[in-house]
Amino acid sequence: MSLTSAATLATLDRTGPRRITDLAAVEGVTQPAMTALVRVMEESGLVERRGDASDKRVTLVCLTEAGASYVRTRRQAGVHAFERLIGKLTGDEVEALVAALPALKHLAELESQDREGPKQ
Repeated sequence: MSLTSAATLATLDRTGPRRITDLAAVEGVTQPAMTALVRVMEESGLVERRGDASDKRVTLVCLTEAGASYVRTRRQAGVHAFERLIGKLTGDEVEALVAALPALKHLAELESQDREGPKQ
């Protein structure tokens, strides 16, 4: 799976259903590229398109249960990889990581805000 596909699934998991144009903007790709990506993920059973109850002209891309499961599995694999690597650090290195956690959390929040753009 491409990084853009994985990032798109993670965005849908975090933010809920989105328009293709919104997803394209968040992921930094063109609308036609996102349309093609969504089509592939739809064929794979990871996402589905649904109508927007508030605007019948709009179609939203939604995670399926298989898509949500994929995101959870990838996140858990990342957690296990970090656990394994952190287990190889010295006590001082672990303490340094713990001390850096507030700054890292803030960086993640800033990145998320940049990726998601203005709230609608």
